[in-house]
Amino acid sequence: MSRSLNKVMLIGNVGGDPDIRATAAGTRVAKLSLATNRTWQGRDGVRQEKTEWHRLTFFGRLVDIVESWVTKGKRLFVEGRIEYSQSQNERGEVRYWTDVIVDNMVMLDSAPGGGEPRRGGGGYAGRPPQGDGGSRSTPGKLTEPDDDLPF
Repeated sequence: MSRSLNKVMLIGNVGGDPDIRATAAGTRVAKLSLATNRTWQGRDGVRQEKTEWHRLTFFGRLVDIVESWVTKGKRLFVEGRIEYSQSQNERGEVRYWTDVIVDNMVMLDSAPGGGEPRRGGGGYAGRPPQGDGGSRSTPGKLTEPDDDLPF
């Protein structure tokens, strides 16, 4: 049997407050955007910078952690997998999406009061994640279309 790997690791800043919704089956889902930056020196010697925006999706216990602790501007480390999907809007136009389904998260900003960074998955400061931090399968379709989401 041949094996494959679909693994993403990102460190970046949250682009907006999380959007928390529920699927038709009642499963809670959190979505947010994460910005990563890279800089380099061009051939002309001028410093250049590019920002990439990533759509993150959280399930399971991570939704509660994201809802309680993650806000615009927070710095996160996330691990997950890439998933591709498509949706059709009311005009029949097809939109294509690339999402990172997050399995583990570490908040890199200090906790309130200057403590250690908070870790997702385990949900407690200073403790390693327990389990996978959420579901590894993507539950059913969201009850509201996400075409109008900014990420």
